[in-house]
Amino acid sequence: MNIFVFFNSCFIVDFMFEVGQHFYWTILGFQVHGQVLINSWIVIFIIFVLALSTTRDLKLIPGNGQSFIEFLTDFVRDIAKSQISEKEYLKWVPYIGTMFLFIFVSNWSGALIPWKIIELPNGELGAPTNDINTTAALAILTSVSYFYAGISKKGLGYFAKYVQPTPILLPINILEDFTKPLSLSFRLFGNILADELVVAVLVSLVPLVIPIPLIFLGLFTSGIQALIFATLSGSYIGESMEGHH
Repeated sequence: MNIFVFFNSCFIVDFMFEVGQHFYWTILGFQVHGQVLINSWIVIFIIFVLALSTTRDLKLIPGNGQSFIEFLTDFVRDIAKSQISEKEYLKWVPYIGTMFLFIFVSNWSGALIPWKIIELPNGELGAPTNDINTTAALAILTSVSYFYAGISKKGLGYFAKYVQPTPILLPINILEDFTKPLSLSFRLFGNILADELVVAVLVSLVPLVIPIPLIFLGLFTSGIQALIFATLSGSYIGESMEGHH
């Protein structure tokens, strides 16, 4: 898998939603959530190192690293193929793979990395997906992607879907396209935030026993959330090109 596809999600948009404490950088007159960018760069660096170390010396008989990345590539291809038509799915594998890997590593970083030991003058570090600004930005990227897929496949005829099967459904069909990114962003954000809050509370109450199985459960649900986001992204893209799914 081409390592450069992993950088598509580094453009984190600042929507100024206040959930918890944040510290800001001012760049060209815009306020940017500093810890969101730091966390995202750490995740991107982890993915970059993983991709580089497993693909720099490809062999006919793969070793453990190459076998892992080949398995991961096949897994992402299966997601794309199951949601998008067989003729179109290959060109969307990089995007869906980027979404899956970025969210998966972000979620796991929140469960495995002790962010709390890093003290900041304001705000705190955590999983990038623990911030609504990150999940909203990823959801908007998916929205742009399925609009692009539909328009590139059907041209302006893509917008005819809003008046099908009857023009009376125009407001509902438009509303559906607005609710898709909302559901994607809040589902991911809510699940990751809830998991981290539960673990944090139990660690403070019973620091040695109860949190351990919950941490493993959190790792499992974090992977499921990445799979759900990638699958729904593929489903929306496939639906925009086919008109039904």
